[in-house]
Amino acid sequence: MRILILGGTGASGLALIYKALEVYPAGTVVVYARSPQKLPDDIAQHRSVTIVKGELHELDKAEAALDGVNAVVSALGPWLGHPPGHPIATFYGELIILLVKHQIKRFLVLGTPTLRDSNDKRSLFWASTIAGIKLTARSAYDEIVAIGEVMRGQGGELDWTIVRVPFLNNNDTELTLAGYVGDGKTGVGLSRKAFAAFCIEQIEKTEWVQKAPFITDG
Repeated sequence: MRILILGGTGASGLALIYKALEVYPAGTVVVYARSPQKLPDDIAQHRSVTIVKGELHELDKAEAALDGVNAVVSALGPWLGHPPGHPIATFYGELIILLVKHQIKRFLVLGTPTLRDSNDKRSLFWASTIAGIKLTARSAYDEIVAIGEVMRGQGGELDWTIVRVPFLNNNDTELTLAGYVGDGKTGVGLSRKAFAAFCIEQIEKTEWVQKAPFITDG
């Protein structure tokens, strides 16, 4: 197994790398990162890790990182001061073309409840939270919405999954509940370790293919 991880220098991305190395000890983890110097030494020097330095707009480098890859898992998401123009969704649109070209089917990406799903139920908590995000962090709101539009609109040939998460924390647990917003069982928090465990587990599963589950702490 050869897995490409995007957003690997952030807290959630690091959790993905560690979990991928644990689950696939004989595999290879490719990390595509703008600032690979941010990676801790145990990852940067790991014999099973390949690092490719590149920006989202450097598609030639992104394509090089896809060589021999079986699956792509992304922890990319809006950040403080996120710019307008949804750069992540734009990148995903270009990446989907490359994935089809290289016959790479599995693509898991980070999302939030801001990206709505037809299976969601009414939730006053999330409705008010999303309204607040739209008001105070419009670029981040627009990015998440655009990610959903790109994945659903252009990813028809892929086995994609949008893994929607609530408020992330650093709790030491990998237990998750997967469902939809307002279903009466999902909560409002999720550990980064649990996010990573869910994503890596889903690489070889089909339960959530072309779906957008909402996952919370189990």
